[in-house]
Amino acid sequence: MDNIVFIGGGNMASAIVGGLVKSGRAPASIIVVDPGEAQRDKLAADFGVRALPAADATLAGAALVVWAVKPQYFGAAAAPCAPFVGKALHLSVMAGIRSDAIARAAGTQRIVRSMPNTPALIGQGIAGLFARGAVTAADRAQVEAVLAPTGQTLWVDQEEDLDAVTALSGSGPAYVFYFIEAMMQAAREMGLTEAQGKQLTLATFAGATALAQASSEAPEVLRERVTSKGGTTHAALTALEASGVKPAIVQALRAAQQRARELGDEFGA
Repeated sequence: MDNIVFIGGGNMASAIVGGLVKSGRAPASIIVVDPGEAQRDKLAADFGVRALPAADATLAGAALVVWAVKPQYFGAAAAPCAPFVGKALHLSVMAGIRSDAIARAAGTQRIVRSMPNTPALIGQGIAGLFARGAVTAADRAQVEAVLAPTGQTLWVDQEEDLDAVTALSGSGPAYVFYFIEAMMQAAREMGLTEAQGKQLTLATFAGATALAQASSEAPEVLRERVTSKGGTTHAALTALEASGVKPAIVQALRAAQQRARELGDEFGA
């Protein structure tokens, strides 16, 4: 079995590694390079993978290299890897590092950029994917197979679309958590306990999301179905509209998209 090498062993790498091992991949075929001793020990203990403090000739046998370092550390991490990884397929889960920069550093055009999100940690994520022209159909299938245990995948045709993916789904879990915080605060202020507010809020989000997924109707139609004029839902939505919540959310996502573009410019095209 060809090796998969992870450069960086943080949360996202751990989620992918864990998914691969659970789906039956041999731990001995997975190599993680991470300078942190504690993180290496944890990965080895949790999954039985090989964990190295630095890149060496072991990487030369890799069929796939997964870049999972923080973007500001990419240059330093890539330099010692470059002599060994030119023949591999490359998958990046880094924010802000464009595929041109990875191509220059890795010495190959076989690069897929991915923007995952944190629900990948429990197998409920979604990752936006962009492939450079040299990536084959077999390469795409390999990437999909590697990411499958973490959740869904969605291919985009243009690399700049990943900025929108970053704003929408990459950062999106934080928006949901923010709304959950607000609903739980309201629950406390209305006299419910912390536990009651949490249970009601989380069940409501999970149920509404499941209903939206199961229904062929637009969210607007589903919303209208539970909004009787003069009723409680109408009162709440009227207050949200008066506060400009919907345009504020759209503006927030556009700000995230712009910041994603800026990070790409900052860390190199």
